[in-house]
Amino acid sequence: MTKKPLRVGLVVEPTRIEDPYFHGAYLGLERAVRELGIRGRVLTPAPKEGYVPSLSLLARQRYDLVIGFGFLGGLVVPVHAFAAAAIDRVATEFPETRFAVIDFAHDDLAHRPSNVVGLVFREEQAGYLAGHLAALVLTLSPGEEVISSVGGQRVPAVERFIAGYQAGAREANPRVTTLNSYTDDFLDPVKGRSVALSQIAKGSRVVFQVANACGLGALEAASERGIWGIGVDVDQSHLGRHILTSAVKRLDVAVFDTIEELVRGTLETGRTSRFSLRNRGVGLGTISAAVPRSFKAEIEDVRADIVAGKITIASAVT
Repeated sequence: MTKKPLRVGLVVEPTRIEDPYFHGAYLGLERAVRELGIRGRVLTPAPKEGYVPSLSLLARQRYDLVIGFGFLGGLVVPVHAFAAAAIDRVATEFPETRFAVIDFAHDDLAHRPSNVVGLVFREEQAGYLAGHLAALVLTLSPGEEVISSVGGQRVPAVERFIAGYQAGAREANPRVTTLNSYTDDFLDPVKGRSVALSQIAKGSRVVFQVANACGLGALEAASERGIWGIGVDVDQSHLGRHILTSAVKRLDVAVFDTIEELVRGTLETGRTSRFSLRNRGVGLGTISAAVPRSFKAEIEDVRADIVAGKITIASAVT
């Protein structure tokens, strides 16, 4: 008798499957279908429906693993107000179904269901490398020793990216000034552009966008003013020659690795999995060809030091 393939469901924010942030999770599921022989299904609930019905449907259909997000892009509400609460509720109602929640620690769930694993990222590590590189490239041309970051909403992942960015820059150059502002939005590029232009007017020569689609406006401003831009979440080097690098967050790695544990029978819930430089969960995207080899070598050394535990990075913005 042929053993039935395991089934994994992914619940994604409506209309956002092509969004770089959410798309990473989809790519991880797609890879698991291709390489691990599982069956995958993606549900996108109707905007007014909420997440409980989709999560509950997959649980009632006895999916082996249901994956959702603890954070919703584009909503000006307290982070986790809907998605994490929905997973917490449904997991409590369906204790026989295993769940994974992206960008949310297990212990931060209200009921801490024992059938949930949290998937979180060490964004500050990727931010640290990006900030270190940003400070280094200031030496390539004359100008003020100023870099900046444009955050979306003040959610933990955004804060960790920015905290690492600031710390990495200051380690590379203690004299550097780090500007930081928020758009309180993840969708409107006009807001990102406006904030970035204000920072550039104050001397910023590298702008790090940590605001999803809203941040694309910040990168556009950097291009217009002839300065460096740093992408976020995915490799955004395709946006132009002004992209210095990107602070990458590998949702595809987190989702695939979690499903692989499920297939191997080693998936443990009731805990949090952390994805870092060590397990390829975060890192830098393509570094501009204009960056000297010596700088790239220095970044590799810093990366090795972080992995070895020689560098401790704060996760709070100063």
